[in-house]
This record gives sequence, structure tokens and C-alpha cells, in this order.
Amino acid sequence: MSRNPNGEICAVSREKIAGVDEPIELEAEELALFFQESKPEAQRKLEQSDLQMARVMEDVVNLLIDKSVIRFTDLPLAAQQKLLSRREVRDQVNDDFVWSDDDHLSL
Repeated sequence: MSRNPNGEICAVSREKIAGVDEPIELEAEELALFFQESKPEAQRKLEQSDLQMARVMEDVVNLLIDKSVIRFTDLPLAAQQKLLSRREVRDQVNDDFVWSDDDHLSL
């Protein structure tokens, strides 16, 4: 890896080459950010939209279940497991997050 004058990653290589010789861990957040920022803007927007659509679909499935349009057990086992896993993580995040009187959600 090499850095620009601001200390930001500007190049990475799998092989040691001249000027790109600083090692970095594959799991480093800085490296992940470099790769994310290297993607075309349209690709980053599409990936963000995919994440948002995943949440929309989860909410739609929950709504259909709540309205008794479908049963949770009608879903394939893999879908059930993913939904349960996400619910557990979301519950954990919500338990860890403390709302203050100034917090509010706007639509």
C-alpha cells in the first residue's frame, strides 16, 4: 500500500512493487473505506439503495404477517432464519440505544 501526502491510501497491490510497499491488514477499516470510495458513484448509490430495499422488504413481510395475509411458517426456512436473526440483532441494537427526550423520527 502507499499513501498520498495527506496520509490517505492511494494505491494497493497484492504483490510488493516499488512505491507500494507498506503492509496493511486485509480487515483494516481504512482499506475497506479505500475500496468503497474507489467504486463508481452509481455503484455506491445502487448498493445503498439495495440496503434500503432490504429493510423495506423486511417491513413488508412483517406487515403481511401482522395482517394475517401470510404466515411466518409459509416462508422458506432460510427466509425465516434470516428474519429471526435480523430481529434479534435489531432488538439488541434497540436495547443498547438509549433514546433521549430530544430524539424523534420525522417522516
